[in-house]
Amino acid sequence: MHTPTPTPQLIAFDADDTLWDNESFFRQAEHDLCTVLSAYADATTVIDELYKIEVSNMADYGYGAIAFIMSMIENAVKVSKGKIPSEAILRIIESGRNVLHMPATPYPGVTDTLRQLKDSGRYQLVLFTKGELLTQENKIARSGLAGFFDRVLIVSDKTEQEYRSLCTTSGIAPARFLMVGNSLKSDILPALNIGASAIHIPSAHTWQHEVIAPFTHPRLIHLTTFPQLLTIL
Repeated sequence: MHTPTPTPQLIAFDADDTLWDNESFFRQAEHDLCTVLSAYADATTVIDELYKIEVSNMADYGYGAIAFIMSMIENAVKVSKGKIPSEAILRIIESGRNVLHMPATPYPGVTDTLRQLKDSGRYQLVLFTKGELLTQENKIARSGLAGFFDRVLIVSDKTEQEYRSLCTTSGIAPARFLMVGNSLKSDILPALNIGASAIHIPSAHTWQHEVIAPFTHPRLIHLTTFPQLLTIL
């Protein structure tokens, strides 16, 4: 391990699957959907068609649980060729509602690590997450972590422009910015592309839309647990 160079002034943290478990709740909802639609298609077909629908809906719905619920309902209607009963649609909605109310319990060591980074007074700390505004706000509130951050920023997508804007509004050059997250695609690569540094902490589950081939980079550090941040910062 090595310290990011130069020493960061601004550290941004992804939320879902970096600070708390998120993807496993979506996986459970997918499992429930396959059960509801088992009379119409096998699980592989249901999941494959759901992903295609999610991708096609992103321009209209964006990311998050509400977009996921809408896509599950559309999937059910299409897979069943319109035969899905209203009671089954309600079951799908309720399964999606469970995703909306996931506990957002911080991973082991996250709270203490953020507390130590905050208490050090050495960095600006930002929570930088994408998704639907109200859903993300509610998860952040349930997590109990908001007080550790100087800013909380929720965006519809994490593009290079969003990363540049974060640096600009924080008054920090990209070279003094460090991004911490679990997604190589959304958290790591855009930050590196604007000249920032990044720390990748993989999660147990990754949505297939976020999967890209692993890579190395002189400004990228790979860790296995969140508390390891304290060994390099």
